[in-house]
Amino acid sequence: MLNKYPLWKYLLIAFIVSIGFFYAIPNLYAPDPAIQASGESSSTLVDDQALKIMTAALDKAGIAYFGEEIGNNAQNVLIRLGNREQQLPAQRVIQRALGDSYIVALNLASTTPEWLSRWGAQPMKLGLDLSGGVHFLLEVDTAAALNKRMVSYTKHIKSSLRDDKIRGFIRLDDTGFISGKFKTEELRQQASKKIRNEFSELVREDIDGKDGFQLRWTISEAKLKEIVDYAVGQNLTTLRNRVNELGVSEPLVQRQGRNRIVVELPGVQDTAEAKRILGKTASLEFRLEAKSGTSSGLKEQFSYKDKSRGKDWLERNVVITGERVANASAGFDSQSSQPEVNITLDSEGGSLMHRVTRNNVKRRLGVLFIERKSRTRYEMNEAGEEVVIKVPYDDKYIISLATIQSALGVRFRITGLDNPSEAAELALLLRAGALAAPMDFVEERTVGPSLGAENIQLGMLSVQIGLALVAIFMIVYYRVFGVIAVFGLAVNLVLLIAAMSLLSATLTLPGIAGVVLTVGMAVDANVLIFSRIKEELKNSMTPQQAIKAGYDRAFVTIMDANITTLLVAIILYAVGSGPVKGFAVTLALGIITSMFTAIIGSRAIVNLMYGGRKVEKLSI
Repeated sequence: MLNKYPLWKYLLIAFIVSIGFFYAIPNLYAPDPAIQASGESSSTLVDDQALKIMTAALDKAGIAYFGEEIGNNAQNVLIRLGNREQQLPAQRVIQRALGDSYIVALNLASTTPEWLSRWGAQPMKLGLDLSGGVHFLLEVDTAAALNKRMVSYTKHIKSSLRDDKIRGFIRLDDTGFISGKFKTEELRQQASKKIRNEFSELVREDIDGKDGFQLRWTISEAKLKEIVDYAVGQNLTTLRNRVNELGVSEPLVQRQGRNRIVVELPGVQDTAEAKRILGKTASLEFRLEAKSGTSSGLKEQFSYKDKSRGKDWLERNVVITGERVANASAGFDSQSSQPEVNITLDSEGGSLMHRVTRNNVKRRLGVLFIERKSRTRYEMNEAGEEVVIKVPYDDKYIISLATIQSALGVRFRITGLDNPSEAAELALLLRAGALAAPMDFVEERTVGPSLGAENIQLGMLSVQIGLALVAIFMIVYYRVFGVIAVFGLAVNLVLLIAAMSLLSATLTLPGIAGVVLTVGMAVDANVLIFSRIKEELKNSMTPQQAIKAGYDRAFVTIMDANITTLLVAIILYAVGSGPVKGFAVTLALGIITSMFTAIIGSRAIVNLMYGGRKVEKLSI
């Protein structure tokens, strides 16, 4: 028994280990803290003029910077800073200099050499607890959600009373109540009964005044809570969908309190893009163009996205909103080659669209885009400190106004977009789902850079101590075979880091715990093998026979133990979230790499040292 691998197997092991070292190397290059600016809209380009404004603002503030670079297609600009503490001050001065047309966000700029990047080699992403990523706190405008629902109730109450020919004046007043005025007590009673039967969630109040017989409706407390919960819940789901579209690893998106949502994005490469996508309302409304002579109370005037086209009048009544969009994808018009968004509606949205367009062929249908923005105002407080105040507002403009050639159904398209990037962004927002209510950013920060650095330091220390203790035990107890096991353990850690880098997995503090556990599990397989070899030597086997028997007979036991642990890791990943998933990913990858190094890798080294020759004694 010569215990030799064929040449191809040695070459394959060497190739895998070499690939592992290659893709682990980028983790030696620490990223630079940076500031990234992009246009509030994807159609806004960041040019040399914007870069000059940014650098001038940093020079004036005395903030050191280097490595300015404009991104592909002038969509963003990145400026590297000297240290992490300068990021927030730099963000503030640049945001003020550029104004509200740009989004300025924190970022970490890669320092990986180009010769590595060309082959897709990138460092591991670090979780928020290890200093990578951004924390957002968003507040849902529940008042807007309630107002939207009251507008809907007002519309349906008018329609319901009109169908039953109950004459009265219905309106939504400034205090948020739906008020109705009737000429007689009989009409008021008929209206009250009708509304009570159809809208049981509305609370009625009779008002007798000199202006006639009046009714007032408001939403019950139970329904009020339900509307708020729905708005926050819908926004929560939409944000999760948008984060998934961004491709963020192990994000945290969860509700905080009554109307706030926390979003943590570890390892994000483009935080400015993330902030723009998350914060956009991206509501669409489809309205018919108002006919000439229509009363001013039944129509509204809006500007076109292309300002040169001026303004146009649309009906107040909305055909459908973006909430009815089931799917959306960006593409190009086959005839004009202009960017477009292909829309697929849900069944109810398709029915509504078909019913309206069927009766309005040759009229024009407008697509109204509604976006929540904010104006920045700077004021001085009582302590003489400058305070930044964000004043939110809704920006509404017409994307397209096209003639209806035939009845539309579930599928149609939107044209009139400036460029493919804008079409792709609109499709992403619609595909991820409409926000039930606008949201405002109330907080943005990096999460504990000093704490993260301490976590990294302590985590690395725990891995080093664990590795050192294991190495001492293995070398003392198993001698040369212990040295082989320690070498395999080092290779195992390199392969684990390479695998996590290749898969863009995010390393968190629990993930470091998974690495420490992997160290113990990897050496455990070697202990089983080496102990088996020692037993076979005691049973009077030759060294070559003992090596073969040790590896072959311990294999089944090692497989059983590792497969069981792998199943546990899969279950943790399936049912866990955030840090638990990070631990599960590290554990699962560690099991796979440790089985490779302990069973195949260490045996290859043993075979090179002892195979193919006569051996009298093993140093074990």
